[in-house]
Amino acid sequence: MKLAFSTLGVPGLPLPDVLRLATDHGYHGVELRAHPEEPVHPGLGSAERADVAAEFKGSGVEILGLAGYARVAAPGDDEPVLAEIRSLIDLARDLGAPYIRVFPGGDLDVQTPEEADATAARRLGTAAEYANDLGVRILLETHDSHRTAADAMRVLGLVGHRQVGALWDVMHTWLGGEQPSETYAALSPHLGYVQVKDIASAEDTTPLPLGAGVLPLAECVEVLSRHGWDGWLCWEYEKRWYESAPELPGLLGAGREHLSRLLNESA
Repeated sequence: MKLAFSTLGVPGLPLPDVLRLATDHGYHGVELRAHPEEPVHPGLGSAERADVAAEFKGSGVEILGLAGYARVAAPGDDEPVLAEIRSLIDLARDLGAPYIRVFPGGDLDVQTPEEADATAARRLGTAAEYANDLGVRILLETHDSHRTAADAMRVLGLVGHRQVGALWDVMHTWLGGEQPSETYAALSPHLGYVQVKDIASAEDTTPLPLGAGVLPLAECVEVLSRHGWDGWLCWEYEKRWYESAPELPGLLGAGREHLSRLLNESA
């Protein structure tokens, strides 16, 4: 498996510094938070996009994917959501990124679960054709209204398109009560990559160094290894939402060592 980290952990950091962190600490790739607060986002012009792609190529670090914020199950008109997804797909194509991330984002106060599932599936099915033409895969993250693999599979089963898959966020499936073996069994035919992290408890989700909290990271890596899965593990350290959390750069080396140790133990 290859290791990456998300720029959510280093909000607003200039791209040369992000790439230096990746190379200095032995990470193979970076997940880019695609938001206007960040250096890389859908508002970049063509020359800027070419520069970003060249910087990554020159560093030997891969762009794992673009973490977008489109909410595919949210109530409302389809077109603004589809336009947001298309803009992410265009950016991913220009940067050479294989994946974009979308959220479910259903509102179960005003939707039934069936309505949320149908809305997400309709939008993802439409966007899948555009993604297919551009060679980019859309990943639905286990998150918010659809935090477990069982939830996500209700949508993916309706979509049934190879360009739409799943992003496994290990915190949300754990909070939803799923065991790693259950999550993997459900998502494995659709799995793009896995976001790892650690937290103190279900009540306190402040990010911690990997291995310092309660999330079943060893079990997740063991399940993936046992089934011969050879994709990406991406450390999503949610510094952007927890300003008091320790700075990520000082944790990256130990985090990579922890993941490497788990991989060696499960080999």
